[in-house]
Parts: sequence; structure tokens; C-alpha cells
Amino acid sequence: MAERKPIESWLTDMDGVLMHEGVPVPGADAFIKRLRESGKPFLVLTNNSIYTPRDLQARLARIGLEVPYESIWTSALATAKFMDSQRPNGTAYVIGEAGLTTALHDIGYILTDHSPDYVVLGETRTYSFEAITKAIRLINNGAAFIATNPDETGPSNEGPLPATGSVAALITKATGRAPYFVGKPNPLMMRHGLNAIGAHSETSAMIGDRMDTDVLAGLEAGMETFLVLTGLTGPGDIDKHPFKPSHVVDSIADLVQLV
Repeated sequence: MAERKPIESWLTDMDGVLMHEGVPVPGADAFIKRLRESGKPFLVLTNNSIYTPRDLQARLARIGLEVPYESIWTSALATAKFMDSQRPNGTAYVIGEAGLTTALHDIGYILTDHSPDYVVLGETRTYSFEAITKAIRLINNGAAFIATNPDETGPSNEGPLPATGSVAALITKATGRAPYFVGKPNPLMMRHGLNAIGAHSETSAMIGDRMDTDVLAGLEAGMETFLVLTGLTGPGDIDKHPFKPSHVVDSIADLVQLV
């Protein structure tokens, strides 16, 4: 295996790496502080499309993690970036929250239910039967189908919640049309993020707690990958996949000295 270049920029997942069920993972504050002091480009990533970067900045600050909003990259931002590259100043019917609608407004998209170019499905805690029905009819009438991420469930204090991937499957079953998923594990999300901070994959690392999204996306984007064991993946789960992370560590605390 060819020796990799030194790591000059870092991408890290949020849930399961920096925080778990609303509580910061020990060492996360030291890692973020070290990144900010180093001056190296970095991004905190999330497939969650509900919140804007400023919303997430405030949520992280409340638990003691000081992350500039410019260093937060969401599947909503990646989706907007992709759509702008495909059809600038287009139209879209959106199922989602402020994180997604704001990102689309910011690139000049018009949100409408009248013959839109796209139906865009994101995450929301209030999926409506009426909105899903409208999305199905618009797709059947020719709108292209985009989804922010393929995650089938999301976390809550009461247990798992149906998420974007589950609702996308419902719409696909009704229309026969599968969406294009922009978020992890699509390496497009990583590449757009790297471009946003002027970084390159051969000198970047991805930190995540999931093999099927974080590690896979980092690997396919050509990055060095670190799997932490503070989230959804345990040591016994790694060999269930046909690919491996570059490194496995107990937590983000083990990576502070590498920055």
C-alpha cells in the first residue's frame, strides 16, 4: 500500500463522533480546540438536513463545542450544491425543514408545487401524508427525484424515528422512481465539502462512527479514514463489511495528538 501524505485537513461526522444523544463525547472539545488552533481546514459533517449551519453552531455551543458555522457541512448544503451544478436557478417542491429550504433559496431556487423541475425530499419530524401524496404525483408528472440522504432511521430520546431513506422508499414504491441520494455515503458530499474549504482528498482524513456511510464515503472520496467506536459501530461489526477503515480508534480523544 502506498504511503499517504500527511493529513492537512479533517472532516468529522457529528453524531456518534463529537456527541452522542446530545452529550459531547469526551475529548471532542479538545479535538475541536486543537483544530481551530492549528489553522488547518476542517468540516463537521451531518446527513441531517433539518438544521442550518447557524442552528447547528448554536446547538453545539450549548454543549461546549465551539464550531464556526462556516465549518459545518450538511446534506442540505451538498444537495443544493449538486442541484445548482445540474440546473441553476431551477424550481423544486420540497419536503423538509429550514436547513433544506434555506440552502435552496440561497442558490436561487424557487420553491413551488407547480410543475417543478425537482421533488426534493429531506428530513422532517412532521412528514405529512398530503405532502408525500403531492410529491408522488409531481414525480409521476415528470419531476426529477432527489433526496438529501439515504438514512432510514434517525435517533430520538424515545427510540428510532423514520427518516429520509424510509420515506424515499415509500415514494419509490408508489412511483417506480428511485431518488438520487446526495448525502453520505455518496462521495459527492465529501468532494463538495473539500472544495468548499480548499482541501484535497489525498491530504484529508474522514472520522466517523459508521462503516456504511462515513467510512465508505471517505474511502470512495480517496481520503484516509478513522472509525471511532463511540457510536453505532462496534468492533464486531467491522468485518461484516467488504471494506476496512484506515484506522480504528476508541474515540475522538485518541486523535487529538494527530492534528
